[in-house]
Amino acid sequence: MMKRLILPLAITLSLTACGKVVGIGAEIASRTGVITSGQAKSLTTVAKKAEKTFQDITPEQEYYLGRAVGATIVDKYQAQDHPSENRYLNLIGKTLVLSSEKPEEYANYHFLILETDEVNAFAAPSGFIFVSKGMLALCENEDDLAAVLAHEIGHVLHSHALKSIEGSRLTSALTTLATEGAKQTGVYQITSLTRQFEGSIDDMTQTMMNSGYSRSLESEADESAVKILQASGYDANGLLRVLKRMKVKTAGHSKGFAATHPDMDDRISEISSLINAQPTNPLASNRTARFKTRLNFNDNHSNEDDHSHN
Repeated sequence: MMKRLILPLAITLSLTACGKVVGIGAEIASRTGVITSGQAKSLTTVAKKAEKTFQDITPEQEYYLGRAVGATIVDKYQAQDHPSENRYLNLIGKTLVLSSEKPEEYANYHFLILETDEVNAFAAPSGFIFVSKGMLALCENEDDLAAVLAHEIGHVLHSHALKSIEGSRLTSALTTLATEGAKQTGVYQITSLTRQFEGSIDDMTQTMMNSGYSRSLESEADESAVKILQASGYDANGLLRVLKRMKVKTAGHSKGFAATHPDMDDRISEISSLINAQPTNPLASNRTARFKTRLNFNDNHSNEDDHSHN
């Protein structure tokens, strides 16, 4: 009975510990005779490799993960093929990131409009940000649009997509590896953890499109959005305005934003407490006029520049 209790504890300690305490659980199990010293060493190796794979992920690796996640999103939601509108979105987005804690990514930030009336937005690793037509339709001016983008930039800054891996597939995968290793008669050899990236991409897309982030992560993105908006001269109240419209728009819906985001009233209350009083920006009216010219979804995109790719 004692052995059956010690092994799960050893595995758990090995996987969750860091620094000098990594592998303590494995050492305990080895000394009690549950596994051999070689198998205990294997458990420690697994834990250390997990740390190196996901905590010290390189910018290049994050970029390719972001591209893979982005491809999955575009496969589900068709990209809007109107260059002028996407250029405008990128102009606003890249202006905002200059006022963020991380103004550069491995291959720069990329913003893209999705051809769907579903109200939603997604932020993949390495600065790949997607906004639906349905979300943009809730924006009445450029400050509102900036608020939506600033929130998604906040998700990128805090690596929220990558964190969705650590709490799900990584732990279960490593537990399986460690358990199988403990059953072997010799030292368990770790050949590669690369294959885990395939499941990791699925974890991230499922979190973004289906389950959504936790309230704490959304609050973290909201807080960053307020800072970015105020630092760049945009009206942070735009975030409140968009959320209030979303609350009305998504009431009773079980898809899109309504299904993947925490209670709207709680977010509105928290954001209100973060916003400092801002003087009226003299450029606000100019930005609103520019917004209506660039993102008017009721004009059938008659602007010739919209079709310059043909």
